[in-house]
Amino acid sequence: MTTSVRIAIAGLGFGAEFIPIYQAHPDTELVAVCQRSEDALRRTADHFGIAGRYTSFDAMLENPDIDAVHINTPIPDHAAQSIAALRAGKHVACTVPMATTVEECQAIVRAAQESGRNYMMMETVVYSREFLYAKQLLDDGTLGRIQFLRGAHHQEMAGWPGYWEGLPPMHYATHAVSPLLAIAGTLAESVVCQGSGRISEDLTAKYGSPFAVESALLTLRDSPVAAEVARSLFETAREYVESFSVFGEHATFEWEQTQGVGHVLHVGERPERVEVPDFAHLLPAEIAPFTTRGVYDDDNQHLSFVQGSGHGGSHPHLAHEFVRSIVEGRPSAIDAPTAANWTSVGICAHESAMTGGTRIQIPDFAAVRI
Repeated sequence: MTTSVRIAIAGLGFGAEFIPIYQAHPDTELVAVCQRSEDALRRTADHFGIAGRYTSFDAMLENPDIDAVHINTPIPDHAAQSIAALRAGKHVACTVPMATTVEECQAIVRAAQESGRNYMMMETVVYSREFLYAKQLLDDGTLGRIQFLRGAHHQEMAGWPGYWEGLPPMHYATHAVSPLLAIAGTLAESVVCQGSGRISEDLTAKYGSPFAVESALLTLRDSPVAAEVARSLFETAREYVESFSVFGEHATFEWEQTQGVGHVLHVGERPERVEVPDFAHLLPAEIAPFTTRGVYDDDNQHLSFVQGSGHGGSHPHLAHEFVRSIVEGRPSAIDAPTAANWTSVGICAHESAMTGGTRIQIPDFAAVRI
């Protein structure tokens, strides 16, 4: 393979945000885009000057000039499309979650092993400026030993595409789970979860999940630290928040709980508002500006950005890590076994909630073998 990775993007809603990043990246060539709507595909491809255009994902995979596929399609398609792309010999980046069942996660891990190609789940929070700042505080000793971890993601999903309606809260939990496991430097071992409240019968009927909120406690592999995760999607009055807190021996980092009030660093018993810096300096100069700007802005909005505050400048970091893992011939930072663990925490948590709080062991995906 040459050092120029030839990339295709599938799904051009949220996925359009990555088009100018790959076009500017010094190690990539964006050769194709894929969207089911031919009119929307043409408008986007014309705007960015992209020659390769597909309305069929399978047809795109037949192109031998594509080295890697970045999947940004609806959640129900992630597993099948990831497996198909890996089996077609493509490296795969996929937006969250990896899949919707433990069996699908196992199948993706197996497909990545069999193909010898890279898989990366494109989890935004672990490349947000907030996470990079908290990791810096851990690495420089400011936090001291980690004593406890807490993550939350509360978001009203009314008005989103139909497949979201009634989705079990923990089936889309990676934004709350991933920063806890990433900063702890380990994987989840087991989970206990309780469901709370009730959503309408119409929403419940879609997936058979009745809970308004699901709250989980995680044990971590080879660690004395526990983690707590709370998640809601419907009929729970709360301003959008996607957050994590790291309780340390010397200091605790707490993500702002109301938008605009600022993040807090508790040093001993003294809380201090902190300005979280940007981390564009970690990126090649060609894509560094994309930590603060992209396709979507005040005049051209996307719902994930209106509610998600631009995902903390994470997009160029994600693209860069995916590309460099291919160029350097190494696993990505969020490889298939890691992504399977992070995703399965939520799947197993919902299973626990549906059985009244049974402890569920997270499968050891590293042990999945060909």
